[in-house]
Amino acid sequence: MTVITEADLIESVADALQFISYYHPMDYIRALGVAYEAEQSPAAKDAIAQILTNSRMCAEGHRPICQDTGIVTIFVKWGQDCRLDSTRSLQEVVDEGVRKAYLNPENKLRASILADPAFTRRNTKDNTPSVMHVEMVPGNTVSIDVAAKGGGSENKSKFKMMNPSDSIVDWVLEMIPQMGAGWCPPGMLGIGIGGTAEKSMLLAKESLMGAIDMAQLKERGPKNDIEALRIEIYDKVNALGIGAQGLGGLSTILDVKIFDWPTHAASKPVAMIPNCAATRHAHFVLDGSGPVYLEAPKLEEWPDVNWTPDKAAIRVDLDTLTPEVVQTWKHGDRLLLNGKMLTGRDAAHKRIADMLAKGEPLPVDFRGRVIYYVGPVDPVGTEVVGPAGPTTATRMDKFTRMMLDQGLLAMVGKAERGADATKAIAERKSAYLMAVGGAAYLVARAIKGSKVVGFEDLGMEAIYEFEVADFPVTVAVDSAGENVHQLAPLVWREKIAREGLLAPA
Repeated sequence: MTVITEADLIESVADALQFISYYHPMDYIRALGVAYEAEQSPAAKDAIAQILTNSRMCAEGHRPICQDTGIVTIFVKWGQDCRLDSTRSLQEVVDEGVRKAYLNPENKLRASILADPAFTRRNTKDNTPSVMHVEMVPGNTVSIDVAAKGGGSENKSKFKMMNPSDSIVDWVLEMIPQMGAGWCPPGMLGIGIGGTAEKSMLLAKESLMGAIDMAQLKERGPKNDIEALRIEIYDKVNALGIGAQGLGGLSTILDVKIFDWPTHAASKPVAMIPNCAATRHAHFVLDGSGPVYLEAPKLEEWPDVNWTPDKAAIRVDLDTLTPEVVQTWKHGDRLLLNGKMLTGRDAAHKRIADMLAKGEPLPVDFRGRVIYYVGPVDPVGTEVVGPAGPTTATRMDKFTRMMLDQGLLAMVGKAERGADATKAIAERKSAYLMAVGGAAYLVARAIKGSKVVGFEDLGMEAIYEFEVADFPVTVAVDSAGENVHQLAPLVWREKIAREGLLAPA
C-alpha cells in the first residue's frame, strides 16, 4: 500500500498554489498569443497585449497574475491502494497546504474567503477552507487538480434545468451577453450536461481543468457529438463580437470544454462556468516518494508582446480634475491617469451607505475625486502595493447614485455598468473608466504611492489613496451615457457577419 504523508501532501498543494498564482498554463498563453496576432479590434488587441505583458512580468517576478488570487478548488482522485498518514482529515491537511501557500511571505496571496457568508462575512485571513471534491479510484497513486477561481468569473456561472428538447446552443448564446465582461474574457467556457443540478455544476467546473485544444480539434475535425458541440459553441460565441474585456473583437473565448453524465428521462440539467483571463490550474500526482514540485515554464515560450501606453492616450491630472474636463471625454478614449485617486469596493460602499443613513460623517471627502474599485494584494519587499487590478464594477451599481451625490467625478473598474448606473452617470455628467482585468501586476507598476485613509479594519477592502503615474484606462461610459460595452460588440458582431471573420483556433 502506498503511504501518502501529511507533509508531502501539504507541501505539494502549497507549491502548486504558489505556482499557479504567477504562471499561466502555457496552453492558455499560446492560444492567447494566436488571438493577439489575429485580433483586428484595436481596443481588444491593446487589452490582450496588457494581459500577455502582465503574464510575463508575473512569471519573471513571481507575483500574482491577478489581485483576486481566488477560492481554491481541489479535485482529488484517491487511489484505493493509498493511505493518508495523518491524524487529521483530508480536508484539514489540504487546507494546511492552502494556508501555507497563501501566507508565504515571499509571495503573500490575497485572502478572499469569508466565513458566515450570509451574515457577518468574516475573512478567515488565510484563504481557507478550500472547496474539495474527492473520488475513490483504483490504483496506488493520488491524482490532484488544483485551481484558484476568481470571484469575477465564478459569479457569472449559469445553470438551467432544461426540457429534454431544449437547445443547449441557444441557451448558451442567450446567457453569454447576460454575463457581460465581468468574467474577464478572453477565457474558457466549461459546460456540464446531465446528472442532477449539482452534478452538472461539478462537471462544468472540472471540465475547466483541461488544456486548451480547440485548434487541434478543429484541424482534425470532431469525432463525436460532444466535440461537434464544442466547435459549434466556440464559433457562435465568438461571432457575437464581445471580444477581450467586452471591448468588441474576434476572440471572446479560446476554448469550450464539455463533460456529460447520464441523467433522468425527464431532465436535462446544463451548467456553464467561465474561466477568466487569469485562468489558474495545475495537476500533480503523489506516489509516496515525496512531495511534487511543478516545473517552471521557459520565459522564451511567452509571445514577444510588450505593452506600452498608447501615444494617442490623453494624460489626465487627477489633482486638478474638473467636471468640465470629464465632459470632454468620449467613450473609447484612452486615458493615462496621474495624481491621487481613492479606492473602495463592496464592503467600503456598504459602510458608507450605513454611515450616511445614520447621519454620520464620512472619513473621506469624495468631492472632485475619482474612485478605483480594487482590493489589492499586500505588498512584499520594496513594493508600494501588490498586484492591484480592477474588480467588477457592476457590484457597485446600486451605490453609484449615492457616491455621485457625494461629489465623485468618475469611477474606475472592470467590465460593464448596468442600465441604472449608466443612467446615473449620464444624469450627473460623470464617467466610468475601465481598466483591464487580468493585468494586475502591470497596473500596480503605475501606482507610486499608497496609504489607508478610511476603514482600515476592512483590510484589502479599506479605502486607500493611491498616487498614480500614467495609469491606463479606457472611457467605458462617457458623460452622455454612451457605453462602449454596449456599442462596440454590436459593431464587431456586424463586421464579423459581414466579412465572414472567424476567431483563430
